Amino acid sequence: MSAEAVHFNMHEAKTHLSRIIERVENGEEIIIDRAGTPVAKVILLVRRVNRTAIGSLAGQVDLSSDWDSPETNAAIADGFGVGG
Repeated sequence: MSAEAVHFNMHEAKTHLSRIIERVENGEEIIIDRAGTPVAKVILLVRRVNRTAIGSLAGQVDLSSDWDSPETNAAIADGFGVGG
């Protein structure tokens, strides 16, 4: 555990979750304690790629020409045990 980490007990963490998240977004590590024992660390999630925009996978995904054919859909439905 980092010496820079800030500790919150479980009740404080539940009460102040939005503040804890804000602190984490500003680079702090937060440790959550239960009965004085550290049980969880809250750290910033670093996303490798932002996939929120439409077309963000353009040129990276190659679909075969029959990806939406009745045969392909029937095979997928059969795999899930759904009558096609």
